[in-house]
Amino acid sequence: MTFFEAILLGLIQGLTEFLPISSSAHVQIAQELMGLSELSKPQLTAFIATIQIGTEAAVVIYFFRTIVEILGSWFRTGFRRWSDQEQNAKLGWLIIIGTLPIAILGLTFRDVVENDVRQLWVIGITLIVFGLLLGLADVLGKKRKAITDLNLKSGLAFGFGQALALVPGVSRSGGSITVGLMLGFSREAAARYSFLLAIPAVLAAGFYQFYESFGQLPQDLLLGTIVATLVSFVSGYAVIAWLLKYLEKGSFMPFVIWRVGVGSILLIALALGAI
Repeated sequence: MTFFEAILLGLIQGLTEFLPISSSAHVQIAQELMGLSELSKPQLTAFIATIQIGTEAAVVIYFFRTIVEILGSWFRTGFRRWSDQEQNAKLGWLIIIGTLPIAILGLTFRDVVENDVRQLWVIGITLIVFGLLLGLADVLGKKRKAITDLNLKSGLAFGFGQALALVPGVSRSGGSITVGLMLGFSREAAARYSFLLAIPAVLAAGFYQFYESFGQLPQDLLLGTIVATLVSFVSGYAVIAWLLKYLEKGSFMPFVIWRVGVGSILLIALALGAI
């Protein structure tokens, strides 16, 4: 892997992590197109796990004030009766409960996810199918509910939507946002809660992978990895800020078109043996 390829993968990771188009799909497609055969699977895993720390830092820093407010409220009132808890304390519980599906299913089916379904054919199909589902939810959803309208039932439903991202090509934000839109939440509310909900899962999975694989990272790629991680942080932070602003008036249709287009091109390329 060259220095330029490392930077490019960092940029792709940062740009796609928070958009509902699946970062894992785009990074894997990019790996195939670049032909990074000189790296072993453990080395490539180590590189991806490292640059993901940049996007993880981006979401934590962007929502840092909100995270502090949620934690403060949770420790103050989170162990009272539900009706007596502050709104942010309830939100804290909803994030914990919503994280359970992806944690349980991720641990249960870890080997299957990492070895059996991480294939380009699967990615092509899921990009298209879940892109169309996102489009339907965006068109048919009432989009009236705010994040303060979350309850235990909807919070858990968001969590199962996020857990769908264990299948490559679904997208963590795409799965949970689709569920949120179907439940009647506004685009901005669905995206904001999706980002907050992702923080525990993304941090836990990211740092675990980093701890497990960092020793495999080639020494001659360290500088490129560090720069790529910074690139993923800057681009990831910019995408979060842009997307939440965009969704105040914009729709998810550009992302639906992108998903269906990329998925279709990928399947055609695979059928023709071009990849």
